[in-house]
Formats: sequence, structure tokens, C-alpha cells
Amino acid sequence: MPVSRKRTRKSKTAIRAVKVTRESTRPGTGKLFERLVALQERLLAPDGCPWDREQTHETLRTYLIEEAYEVLEALESGDPDKFAEEMGDLLLQIIFHSELAARAGRFDIGDVIERVHTKMVRRHPHVFGKDKADTAAQVLKNWEHLKAEERRMQRADRGLKDFATTQEHDASLLDGIPHSLPAILEAYQITRRAARVGFDWTNIAGVLDKLREETGELETEIAAGNRAAVESEVGDLLFAAVNVARFLKLDPEIALKKTNRKFIERFRQMETQTASEGHKLADLNAAELDALWEQAKLNHVGPATNKISRAAR
Repeated sequence: MPVSRKRTRKSKTAIRAVKVTRESTRPGTGKLFERLVALQERLLAPDGCPWDREQTHETLRTYLIEEAYEVLEALESGDPDKFAEEMGDLLLQIIFHSELAARAGRFDIGDVIERVHTKMVRRHPHVFGKDKADTAAQVLKNWEHLKAEERRMQRADRGLKDFATTQEHDASLLDGIPHSLPAILEAYQITRRAARVGFDWTNIAGVLDKLREETGELETEIAAGNRAAVESEVGDLLFAAVNVARFLKLDPEIALKKTNRKFIERFRQMETQTASEGHKLADLNAAELDALWEQAKLNHVGPATNKISRAAR
């Protein structure tokens, strides 16, 4: 047997041994969760952490968003330890909000867990009930019908309308999409829901045609000098671009984040190169800046080599 193969098997055996030892000596998942909840309760106690005690749902909003994005970044890094750590930070935010709500007498972490468990069972009748769903597409379509029913029930419970007279058209498929979402994510959610009931293009060519159509309309309004119309057409163009990503089964927010980072890395290369020659970017003309940009593109190592348009520069 080759030495390299022996070493590989030994390494795998060692890793499994470490994993088994760690799991055998670690408390159960339920106990670990209880300890984390107790830790946050201690931090919010009168003799706990002054910073934690000053927080509210409103002050924690930024941290909740930041932690979610850090989870995505850790996921993309491929580092399991970093991924697990950032997932923990996000979980702590959920517990923090739940403890604040419990102290206000609104709900506690038990309510959060119970509600999501009940919801997942209700939304998977093809697993926990007698319904059938042979494809992921059918699951999503059924899911939208179930969510629409939930929204009608919620409207009735809140006294907004007598449920007995509530009609199908009273609840929209687009209800429940948070208006506080960033515009790109909101557009993604809107188009995903519409597509689940068949309101979609049949192929990518149609989506790209729409993108070109919106580009042409934007050029027309720019030439006309109508600023309000230009703003509207820019929005239509962005919405069409989101549809392109969604149709290709890509998350437009993540795709744009990657392009942002790619641009930052290349731009910094331009700054570094210019500084090494005793100059500043502001001192260079357009042709020199373009040359630096092209060189930065050649130096960049990444999964994509898509050209960023002049408008993005």
C-alpha cells in the first residue's frame, strides 16, 4: 500500500477519533442550548452586563443584520470553524431578542421554538400528513397556498375581516414581504413568489430580452432629460437584473456582494501600484486609470472574470 494512502487513512481515523471523543464528553444539544439561554439571562440581570441591560429590540437591529451577513461570509470562506462561530453569534441574537421580549411579558424563547416547529409541520403536509409532492417545485407551490391560508387566518384573528366572508383575493401572494428589506432582497422575494405560481419567463432568453428592453427605455429617458422618468427606468432596470439572477437560481444580493468585494480588491491594487510609483489615482488621466484597471483584472485571482462596466467604475 502506498505510504501516502496509509497516511491519509491514519489522518481520517485520527479525525474521527477526535470527533467521537469531543462528542462523547460534550453535553447534549438541549443542555448546551439551555446554558446559552441562562448565560444571556445572567447578562441581563441587575448585576449583569451594563451594556446588555441598555439594549432594546431597536438598538439590536443593526447587530442582527450584521451577524446574518457575517454568517454568509463565513459560509463562502469554506472554513467550518468560522462558519460555526458566526452561526453561534447569529443564534445569540435570537436568544437576546427573546429574552428582552420575555422581560416585557410578550413571549420567550420557548414560544419562538414552539411556533416555528408548529409552522414547519403545518407547511410540510407531504411529510407529516397525507399530501403528496414529488418535486421541489410542487413543494414551493403548495407552500405558497399554505402561507396564503395562514395570512387569511391572521387577518381574521386580528379582527381585520370576518374570516367567514374573507375571499381568496383579499390576501395577496406578496403579503408578508417585509418593506424594511434592502431593495435588492425585496425585489428577489417579490419575483420568487410570483414565479412560484407560474408568473415567469419560460427561458433565460426572455429575461435577457427584458433587460435589454429596460436598458433601451432608460437610454430614451436620459436623452429626454426627464429626471423622474430616468429614476423610474433605473428602478426597472435593476428589477430586471434581479430577475436575471433569480431565474438562474442565483441570489442577487450575494452576487452583488461578491462583485463589490472584487471591485474593492482591484481598486486597492490600483492604489497600491500608483503609490509605489509616487503618485495618486487622482493625478492620473482616464487612459492611465483604464490601464491600471486592466492590469488589476489580470492580477486578480477569482472564480469569475466578468467585466465591470465603465458605469461601475
